[in-house]
Amino acid sequence: MPVYVYSIVATSHPQNLNGLNGVGDPPSKLRTVQSEELTAVVSDAPEELRPKRRDLGAHQAVQEALMADGTVLPLQFGFTTTDDDSVREVLEERAEVYAERLEALEGCAEYHLKVSQAEEALLRQILLESDQARALNEQITSGTGGPEVPLALGELIAGEVQAREEQFVDRIVGELRGFAKEESLSQATGDDFLSVSFLVDQDNEKSFLYAEQELAQELGEDFSFRLLGPLPAYSFV
Repeated sequence: MPVYVYSIVATSHPQNLNGLNGVGDPPSKLRTVQSEELTAVVSDAPEELRPKRRDLGAHQAVQEALMADGTVLPLQFGFTTTDDDSVREVLEERAEVYAERLEALEGCAEYHLKVSQAEEALLRQILLESDQARALNEQITSGTGGPEVPLALGELIAGEVQAREEQFVDRIVGELRGFAKEESLSQATGDDFLSVSFLVDQDNEKSFLYAEQELAQELGEDFSFRLLGPLPAYSFV
């Protein structure tokens, strides 16, 4: 039967799974697969696995319970393999790599930050600071510009938006980088211009959170900072 893999821990980890259930309906029973140095937390994989709230919650609950007792290499939701023997084989083959990663993650958690800026505020700022954009906009509003003016203004604004957002990404990540061991940028979606994860040591956690709050206040109410954490270090496995 296919096996669902939740996470990897050191064999010395307490692996307290009491009261927890695995994914599936009815919930699968959690178990462990061990090598000499490492242990994988697994269960039978349901035939049809989809990211339903119940299963996402079960996956996350396993990570949080293990994190409470030690360092964890959390796998993303939905990772399956053929059987327990294949899990054990990977643990043995990649023992050194996984052990090094567990050491790097010890005492750390992931914080994920997304940032957006109000579109109206950004456009207003561009029109105030760019003589060229302001001139093109005045031609449009006055009716004196030709049919090519709206396209020219749109291209100019798009370039300005990209340049300014890149500057803000460099600034925000640069100012928070010093409080984290590692960082991982991901593709921003929707209205966000920044999506980044930081691996933060518990000794630096308060300083990191304070720096993030100070930066959000400094940039002002036109910016939306959404910080999630502490989370399992999915982005750094």
